[in-house]
Amino acid sequence: GCGSGILAIAACRLGAARVVGTDVDPQALIASRANAMRNGVEAAFLPVDRLRGERIPFDVVVANILANPLVMLAPALARRVRPGGRIVLSGILDAQAVAVIPAYRRWFNIGVCDSDDGWVALAGMRRDENAVR
Repeated sequence: GCGSGILAIAACRLGAARVVGTDVDPQALIASRANAMRNGVEAAFLPVDRLRGERIPFDVVVANILANPLVMLAPALARRVRPGGRIVLSGILDAQAVAVIPAYRRWFNIGVCDSDDGWVALAGMRRDENAVR
């Protein structure tokens, strides 16, 4: 799939100033670049290993992948969100939200923001690292 590409294109169309998409699948990156061009938007699409070198935290991070990868990626995604920034996670079955939410609570005030036909989206705001938890 090209969930990352679709989310990046949507972010561009909604006015994001800088958009970076990533995926583990090189074909998804190629398709995402082509789709961005077709949609007349500018977004960078980087392989995961190149994004690891990105040091600038983002205002918003969105991910549309399955629950198990979201749990595994929690520390890496949290590092990419600036304090006060937001995270939105989708691709989660309703019953799996109970495993994903605790994986992000260390860094975010997070919960279910939407549901549709057995799938949920989670959204949260990154706490200041100096805040008392």
